[in-house]
Amino acid sequence: MTDDEGSDVGRRVDDSAASSDPSDGGDGGEDGTPRESTATYDPDAEGNEPDVPVGVAESRKDERPRPQPSSTAAGSQSLLTRFRTAQSGPLLFIRETLYSALAVLAVGLLLFAISGVWPPMVAVESGSMEPHMQRGDLIFVTEPQRFTPGYAHDDTGVVTVEIGDERGYRSFGGNGSVVIYDPPTRRGSPIIHRAHFYVEEGENWYDEADPSYMRAGDCEQLANCPAPHAGFITKGDANGRYDQASDIAGPVRPEWIRGTARFRVPYLGYVRLKLAGALAA
Repeated sequence: MTDDEGSDVGRRVDDSAASSDPSDGGDGGEDGTPRESTATYDPDAEGNEPDVPVGVAESRKDERPRPQPSSTAAGSQSLLTRFRTAQSGPLLFIRETLYSALAVLAVGLLLFAISGVWPPMVAVESGSMEPHMQRGDLIFVTEPQRFTPGYAHDDTGVVTVEIGDERGYRSFGGNGSVVIYDPPTRRGSPIIHRAHFYVEEGENWYDEADPSYMRAGDCEQLANCPAPHAGFITKGDANGRYDQASDIAGPVRPEWIRGTARFRVPYLGYVRLKLAGALAA
């Protein structure tokens, strides 16, 4: 082998040794151990991300922008929550007042649907219907034609004492219907009395009436006799005379009748009477 060939072989050996030198950035470290290789993670062909080391994944999550809640929506929701859950203070007072008003309105609408008249309840203000109605009772009222038997007088829906005697129809401890009527000439609350019989215009009703309920010797001495117009002769159960004999009202026209009494709730009418008195003061 010539000197030139030997030189070429030596150079190739040196080059091979140099290429395996750890300091050249090969696969081995300075101590001969393999180095960790780094790689860029790209999504695969289907668009899925490959497995990522935990530390890198957490750092990526931290870098993602987080949606910020709307301050207006959060404020509204917070106010609604406080309104529903308040245990004291103005919000509690407003909530309970609102709930009470809604409950009263719901009950009122239900009673109106049943009774057909407004208001569906009236308070007894005097003792004229004792002992079957007491002052302070709350009376549930319906329009006369509702829940009334077919033998009521004409199409008025009112069963008179006369008809009640014959048919056995009773209400509030006596025969016949108790009506709530409001004469156009009267000032104040409606009258709650029992309908005794019906008279026609110009009728001499003295002979038809019970003498114990009037203080007169004949029709001329009896108020509203002959009848100035057709209507019902009425009387409070505790009163000694007919309303018409006392001239409280003329014969009660059917259009004056606001309703027929159906049942009573004791004492509850005092609340209404107190409120009416406070508003009138």
